[in-house]
Amino acid sequence: MTTAALLAALALVSCGDGTNPFDDPAEESTDPEDDGSLPGTTNPTATSAIQRYEAETESGGGTALSYEYRNDTGQDEFYVDNLPFDADNTYSRGVAMSSIGPSGAYQVYESDPVAVDPVTSNTVGTFSYRAIYGKSTTGKVQFAIVRSGNYVDYGFGGFVYQRNLQADDGSSAGFVLPTCTGACQADFAGDYAGLRVFEGSGGLEYVQGNAVLKVDFEDFNNGKTGAVFYVRNRRVFDINGNDITAGYLAALEGQDTSTTITNSEVLAGNLPNLVSAVNSDAADTNGEVSASVTSYVTDSDGGVTNLDTGNFYAIMSGSGANGEVVGIVVVEQEDPRSSGSVTAQETGGFILYRQ
Repeated sequence: MTTAALLAALALVSCGDGTNPFDDPAEESTDPEDDGSLPGTTNPTATSAIQRYEAETESGGGTALSYEYRNDTGQDEFYVDNLPFDADNTYSRGVAMSSIGPSGAYQVYESDPVAVDPVTSNTVGTFSYRAIYGKSTTGKVQFAIVRSGNYVDYGFGGFVYQRNLQADDGSSAGFVLPTCTGACQADFAGDYAGLRVFEGSGGLEYVQGNAVLKVDFEDFNNGKTGAVFYVRNRRVFDINGNDITAGYLAALEGQDTSTTITNSEVLAGNLPNLVSAVNSDAADTNGEVSASVTSYVTDSDGGVTNLDTGNFYAIMSGSGANGEVVGIVVVEQEDPRSSGSVTAQETGGFILYRQ
C-alpha cells in the first residue's frame, strides 16, 4: 500500500469518538417490497436518518446483525453478530489486506482464525470472514459488508449502509434538495470496494474501483429524478491481497478464441465497467437512489455479451459542495475461470463526494 493510502486509512480510523455503531433496525424496519427495494427505515424523510440492509436469503445472506466499528480504546476492531463460526464476533484489522479502494479509503477486518473451547480449552477452527467498513470524512454516512469464502454457496454474511442523523461535528446530515436556475446537474465520485464470494465453489476475493454517481437535480418534477451510476478501473485481488485481474481477463478472453474483446477498460487491464440503466426516476426527494446495474464486453465481430447483472442502492446526504453519497452494489455473473457452473456474487460499497 502506498504511504498516501495508509495515511488516508489512519485518518479515517481517528475520526469521531472511536465507536461507530450502525442503527439497530429492530424497532423500525420494513420488509423488502415487490419492487426490489431493501428493508430498513420506514417512512424516511429528507431530514431523517436512513438505514438499509441486506434482506435475508436462503443461503444465509442478510443474517449479520449489530455492526459496529470500535476504536474507543485504540483497539481498531469491527464487531458483527449472528454469523456462524466466526469466533467471538470481533474482527481484527486485516494483515494481508488492511485497507482497500484506489486511495485506501476503507478498512478491512478479518475474523479470528481459531476459537478456544471454554470447557476444554482446546483450540477450535473457525471460518474465514472478511469485513469492509467505510465512513465518510464528516461522519454523515457509513457502510459495512461482511462475507466468508468457506461455503459452496454465497453463505452467511450481510451488508448495511446508512445516513446518520448528524455529522461528527453535530451538524445535520439530512438531504437538502438544491434550488437551481437553469441546468442543475452534479457528479459525486469516490472509492469503490467489495467482496466476491461464489455459488458452486468456495473462495473469497476483494474488488476495488472508482465509482461515480451523476444526478439531475433540476427535474424532481414528480418527486423523482434521473441518475446514472458507474464503476471504472475494477480490479480483483485474492484473499491474500494479490492482484489476480490478469488471470480473470485471460479466462474471459479464452471463452471465445474466435474473436477479441474490444472494451477499452479491458484492453487497459481492468474488469468491464459496471454501469447503471438510465432512467428518469432513480432518485427521490428523501435522497435515496437505486437502479439496475450491468457490465458487458464487446468483441471484434460487433457482438455484445452481458456479464454482471444486479442493482445499486444509495443514499444522498448534505447539500451543495458538502454533498455525500453512500451505497451498495450487488451483482452476479458466471465466473469465466471455472469449467463448471460457478456464479460469482460481488457486493461492493462506496462513499462519494460532490465534485
